[in-house]
Amino acid sequence: MDTDPKEPTTRAGAPVVTRRAFLNKLSLAVGGIGALLMGVPVVGFLLSPLLGRQPQVWVAVGPVNTFELNKTVLITLPDPSPLPWSGVTARSAAWLRRTGDDQFIAFAVNCTHLGCPVRWLPDAEIFMCPCHGGVFYGDGRPAAGPPERQLYRYEARINNGQVELLSGTLPIAPQSGKEGSA
Repeated sequence: MDTDPKEPTTRAGAPVVTRRAFLNKLSLAVGGIGALLMGVPVVGFLLSPLLGRQPQVWVAVGPVNTFELNKTVLITLPDPSPLPWSGVTARSAAWLRRTGDDQFIAFAVNCTHLGCPVRWLPDAEIFMCPCHGGVFYGDGRPAAGPPERQLYRYEARINNGQVELLSGTLPIAPQSGKEGSA
């Protein structure tokens, strides 16, 4: 019986699948599935600007009486359209200041220079960005460092005794010409 050692066959003449060929096909299949699983979110991210903006919704952040007058506090906001696998990344933050009995100002935590999170220094009454030394006054105007624009703001309102913010996309870049708002 004269057979080619590179192509083994059964007695009936059907080709035999070698272990090497099987593992080769298996690794190609697993690699393809992995590439597909990684590629779908990347393609979705790249196409998201073409698909439209996230919806903006009013989000309750707490009862009015829990916020002290002229005190700035860090609050968290849910993303209005989180993906099922977003986890903690579906939450954002804002700095909220009560300026009157029924008046609130809310600032995005992102510096207008490169988007780093700013922190509030209550003794100095300034926001400070740790990345490049950006400093903002308590009203969000730039005081020093590279930022040229004021901190972005969320719209705030009171509804049924709750403070609500208009939450939507992260306010890192100006939207439709509104420089200081989100």
